[in-house]
Amino acid sequence: MSRIGRIGAPLPLVDGPEKVSGKALFTADMAPAGALVGKILRSSWSHAGLLGVDVEKARALPGVAAVITGEACDVPFGVLPIAETEYPLARERVRYRGEPIAALAAVDEKTALAALDLIEVRAAPLPGYHDVRAALAEGAVQLHEKRPGNVEREVTFELGDTVAGFADANLVREETFHCAEINHVHMEPNASLASWDETDGRLTLHTCTQVPYYVHRTVARCLGLDEGRVRVVKPHIGGGFGARTEALGFEVIAGLLARAAGGTVSLVLSREETFLCHRGRPETETRMKIGLKKDGSITAVECETIQRGGAYSGYGIVTILYAGSLLYGLYELPTVKYHGVRVLTNTPPCGAMRGHGTVNVRFAFENLLDAMADELGLDPFAVRRANLLRKLGFTVNDLMVNSYGVPECLDKVERASGWADKHGKLPPGRGIGMACSHYVSGAAKPVHWTGEPHATVVLKLDWDGAVTVLTGAAEIGQGSSTMVAQCVGEVLGLGTERLRVIAGDSAVTPKDNGSYSSRVTFMVGNAAIQAAESLKTVLVKVAADKLEAAPDEIEVLGEVYRVAGSQDKGLEYSEIVTAALAENGTLTVSGHFSTPKEAQGGRAYRGAAVGSTMAFSYAAQAVEVLVDSVTAQVTVEKVWVAHDCGKALNPLAVEGQVQGSVWMGLGQALCEENRYHDGLPVHANLIDYRVPTFVDSPDIAVEIVESNDPNGPFGAKEAGEGSLSGFLPALAGAIADATGYRPLDCPMTPDTLFKALAKRKAG
Repeated sequence: MSRIGRIGAPLPLVDGPEKVSGKALFTADMAPAGALVGKILRSSWSHAGLLGVDVEKARALPGVAAVITGEACDVPFGVLPIAETEYPLARERVRYRGEPIAALAAVDEKTALAALDLIEVRAAPLPGYHDVRAALAEGAVQLHEKRPGNVEREVTFELGDTVAGFADANLVREETFHCAEINHVHMEPNASLASWDETDGRLTLHTCTQVPYYVHRTVARCLGLDEGRVRVVKPHIGGGFGARTEALGFEVIAGLLARAAGGTVSLVLSREETFLCHRGRPETETRMKIGLKKDGSITAVECETIQRGGAYSGYGIVTILYAGSLLYGLYELPTVKYHGVRVLTNTPPCGAMRGHGTVNVRFAFENLLDAMADELGLDPFAVRRANLLRKLGFTVNDLMVNSYGVPECLDKVERASGWADKHGKLPPGRGIGMACSHYVSGAAKPVHWTGEPHATVVLKLDWDGAVTVLTGAAEIGQGSSTMVAQCVGEVLGLGTERLRVIAGDSAVTPKDNGSYSSRVTFMVGNAAIQAAESLKTVLVKVAADKLEAAPDEIEVLGEVYRVAGSQDKGLEYSEIVTAALAENGTLTVSGHFSTPKEAQGGRAYRGAAVGSTMAFSYAAQAVEVLVDSVTAQVTVEKVWVAHDCGKALNPLAVEGQVQGSVWMGLGQALCEENRYHDGLPVHANLIDYRVPTFVDSPDIAVEIVESNDPNGPFGAKEAGEGSLSGFLPALAGAIADATGYRPLDCPMTPDTLFKALAKRKAG
């Protein structure tokens, strides 16, 4: 019996061979011979009124097939109906440098670039607001008519009596933290391949997205097409990390160009253009206030966070909710007061990024908690243990917690890192810090309410004995296709040699909401199990009939069906398949999953619409560093991280996801930052934007904790995001242990640390 592909086996990803061999095709690889080349003309103003866009010279250039402007589409789009404020091509006004104004398709790149130079744009400059203070200043020009004061969204709630909570504390401290805007830096630049069939008015779009379903809806709506006349295919994708969790303007532009040209258009953005529409983590200022008892238990929390959202909302209207609501779920918090403001500015729009909504606020929370532990003379691990959740069920703000591996995570990290022998005891310049973190396993509320299941998986069994798994879930490198194959294989007793997974093609696969909020393993995994159980029921019934037994007497041992306890050798899988197909031919079954109503939250407070989850992953980590006494250069020497993923369906994939999370936290903590000069990005490329390389990456030791969530597929929860946000405060704690100075800002670059340490040395 094959064990390949079964639950708990360390399985290489099923799409791995294609990727490492170079056979995998990405969107930019798929343009057929004769495809037109698409290009976008972008704004050189950060804020201006459009007076005119003259495209006649470009349109007349030989080899140009189509030129379009904002007149081509008067339908705005956005991640939610209340956030549809952005047009694929600017109309009347541009709001950030790089915003698309016009687009064209030509026979080759040389012609397309020459045509771009012929487009003439007249504009009336308006004041540009590149930071939140300027945008919020009295008298500032409104970026959007329905967003007074340039506030995209404001959220306020108080659960419990924070005044009383702080009065009950033995120590109350307050500090302000700053985190720079950062970019996802996925390896594959943005690309779409759009084909228009003139004969029947149909559009086929291949695109690098995490949410094919939402792209499908948006493209159909913006082009005024019936959704049945659009097909969206997601090929292999070179990373996402949240950048592609919403339909983006270039995808609509590709469709508009293909229709205007009456053919196929390949629109591949440069790295700089990909930076411009990045939808990254917003610049954030967080004021955090915490009250503690002498034993380290938390009495009250107050948090105020201001995010620079950019020119359009994107996922920002959700980010500002998550930042407050996900204060809960990790520790026992008696009372919390939260005020969040998302501000519109004349910079590229920010959106969702790995650990969406939690990272910057968790940096502030854990960092301040550590500083207060030091002041009280308490060990950081002891303070976390003093605030563990007292019971499972629902938090004060209706977040469901049915599995909680934080205690074991703390134990594993404390032991593995040698914490007791290191904290406060290492030589000068060396230090160790720790922190905890968590993240959701799927959003219980879909972005678009349709009444359909949140996830659907279809299985097709045919004469060859192979089971085809059809899923709309977007495989973006996180291993979703492998996970689905494992779930199906475990239920049916089949190895991956019997399974083929087809994902992300709206003409073939069922609708799925997409890869965001770590929803795929939890939701699609459950749907896959249900589908496999349905197919197994059919096959067991066939076996029972042939063996003249009751279905509940049949046991499945890999590819053998037999009567339990009998001496009969049973029937081979191939025999059962032949018999099952004899009457009606191909077998097709489906499985579904939707979050139960009780897990969707119902509290009537501002911020309750966050879209609760049925489970959280949990993590604890320790970081050991060396800080150079002359240059203030920080070297991360080792990281120990324990991650509660419920059940490791694939330990190899879990370990890789956790290491990736920590590595992304390393980049944000040490070196990554989006900077602008008058709204112009100053390092929108992979040379000037500093990401950690293999040389910078420390040894990351991963410990897997299995708390077996009762609602997860085979007990599983998310594994790819929960460990990220803990790295930033753990690093700050390690620097404090090494130098006596605790950083309050990210990134913690050598120049900022050097100035702080020099100032501290000078008294």
